Amino acid sequence: MRKEGKVVPLAAASDQGRRPPLAGLPVLLLQVRDKAALQLRQGLHDLFDNADDTLFEMADKAADRGGQHLYFEAMRDLRLKRKSIERGVIDTFHDRFARLGDNDLVGGLMVPAPVRRAVHPQLTATIDAMVARVNARDATALQHMGLRFQALLEWPLPEQLNPLAPAALCGYFIDAVRSLGVAARVKDVLLKLFERYVLRDADVIYDEVNRLMAAAGVLSHLPPSPRRRAEDRQLPVRQPLDEGEGAIAADASGHLLFDTLQPLLARSRGLFAPRLQANGNAQPVDTADVLRLLSHLQHYVPGPEAIDEFELGQQLEQLLLRVSVRSGTRRRIHPADEDMINLMGRVFTFIGCDENLPPVLRSLLKRLQIPLLKVALLDKSVLSRPGHPARRLLNEIAAASLGCNHDKNGLGGTLQLRVERIVQRVLNDFAEDPRLFAELLEEFLGQNQHERRRNELFEQRTRDAEEGRVQALQARRQVQAVLNQRLRGRVLPQGVVHMLVQHWSQVLMLAWLKQGEASWAWRTAVHTLDTLLASVTPPYEPEALVQQVPALLKALREGLASVATDSATTRDFFLQLEQLHLRACAGEQLPSEDDVLVAQDIMLDAAQEEGAVMPRVANGPLSQVNGLRIGTWIEVLDEQEAQRCKLVARIDSRDRLVFANHAGMKVREWDVAGLGLGLQQGTVRVLDDGPLFDRALDAVIKSLHDLK
Repeated sequence: MRKEGKVVPLAAASDQGRRPPLAGLPVLLLQVRDKAALQLRQGLHDLFDNADDTLFEMADKAADRGGQHLYFEAMRDLRLKRKSIERGVIDTFHDRFARLGDNDLVGGLMVPAPVRRAVHPQLTATIDAMVARVNARDATALQHMGLRFQALLEWPLPEQLNPLAPAALCGYFIDAVRSLGVAARVKDVLLKLFERYVLRDADVIYDEVNRLMAAAGVLSHLPPSPRRRAEDRQLPVRQPLDEGEGAIAADASGHLLFDTLQPLLARSRGLFAPRLQANGNAQPVDTADVLRLLSHLQHYVPGPEAIDEFELGQQLEQLLLRVSVRSGTRRRIHPADEDMINLMGRVFTFIGCDENLPPVLRSLLKRLQIPLLKVALLDKSVLSRPGHPARRLLNEIAAASLGCNHDKNGLGGTLQLRVERIVQRVLNDFAEDPRLFAELLEEFLGQNQHERRRNELFEQRTRDAEEGRVQALQARRQVQAVLNQRLRGRVLPQGVVHMLVQHWSQVLMLAWLKQGEASWAWRTAVHTLDTLLASVTPPYEPEALVQQVPALLKALREGLASVATDSATTRDFFLQLEQLHLRACAGEQLPSEDDVLVAQDIMLDAAQEEGAVMPRVANGPLSQVNGLRIGTWIEVLDEQEAQRCKLVARIDSRDRLVFANHAGMKVREWDVAGLGLGLQQGTVRVLDDGPLFDRALDAVIKSLHDLK
């Protein structure tokens, strides 16, 4: 009969001095294994969810393109092999538990597989440091767990063979990531992530194991190990909110602004709230009751497709009528509360009509009218403080969606899902505590941070590529000018002309791009060109030619080798050049059949540009284009579907403006006149990327003053 907490001594196993590997393990140990495996899986899941962001940050900070490529390749490889790595860790973990039923462990005959393989010295140092930190931090829990394992198995269990020891956990992981074709420094980053997301919570595993075994009567007299605090785990502890953000009372500036607007708002009473009744007996409900009415309506706000049909004034009027019937007294909303309802109604009317926002986003944000109204009734500082969490959340959502190209399917991607979740969370959970907005703001910024950095990196790549392309064009123009100056109108050997246009032009371009027009390399390449032409053009001076040829041939060979000219082409050219020099030394002055008249300009690849007629553009659009800053969003309206793109580069040498999409990839290019013409004709418009709530409030205040 099996006793709880002990291994059953099977007869066959006793005869051989062994126990079956898995069948000999008690149910309790299997429970321990499964509990620990669940925690291990969760830690690995968190690790891989965050590895992409971490490797992207490393690529972003890399000092050279080689480093960036290394981390980008690691990101790709990790995505492809994530499942196999997770499975490898868990499989090895289960295998180590199964081997606990083998008493050969006592003699140390079985060394765990992860420990047998050689590890890079850099990784060994990292693992040793990680293990030391866990051993120091969770020493008591580890000691108690080891003692309980030994009591349960009825033989000594060395620490290095404990399947839950920190060294063993690290071993499972490092063995599983061997399949990644990445450098040691990338694996070092992954190990540090393993410490952050798995070993950081190892005490949870150890405490749960000790609790299970103590509850089953295995060394239950041992005292519980002290629990670590959240800061000891290096968990991100939320900072307490500033009192000004959490308080319900409005600050003085918000009150002052609202007080100045109330006389202007009096003209629009009844626009977004029930009209004040002429009946003098009607009693105003207090603000707390208005908040309760709004909270009731908040749960019945329709979806984006029907939000335009939702009339807040009508809904409030019906609720007030019910309140009046039940109380037997005519009720109305206090003028100050009605003015705030009208003010926020105007703000959200602006938001619903703002063409800077994709239509889907306008409908989503309009659903937040009641929650933002409640915030304003509770805390008027939302009107005066740009950093107010509710106000800033609205602004950040609008800013993130500004570059989205909307279509019949909406915003697309994960952004729309995030916004939908935020809106629904506010509608479901917001009562009167504005800290919910601070929490949602923090989450939203955190989710967007990775995407923002990624887009910035791609935008920088686009800028680099465009600047490189312009430099290459400038180099071609300069080389083209040098060749035309020296070749046009002259009778020259065809093979020499071909070599200069096809190959020596590349030598000249390389010198110009790498070191510039004033460099020794550029001057040497041009001098070699001139010397070659002089050596094949009459009148010849045989003695001077004999002296110049060795240095000329050496310079030509080095130059052609620098641009990786095909060896057969180089050999054929030098054979032709040798014959030309022999003829020159023999005194031949007349052109041969192989000579050619260069009668027109040489045009190098991609260097030819068609002349364009400058369109007539008014000064206003041209000034607007010249005033565009990097990061400005525009919308192109000359196609079936509008396209939004951002100015990411100004190429001054050609007066070109380069635009990229939301992902940082180039999609458009204009010169100043071309973009100015688009603005003038209305096929392009500049989007206003100012904070949404701020623009809406400013527009409402201006319209109120205009009405006055």
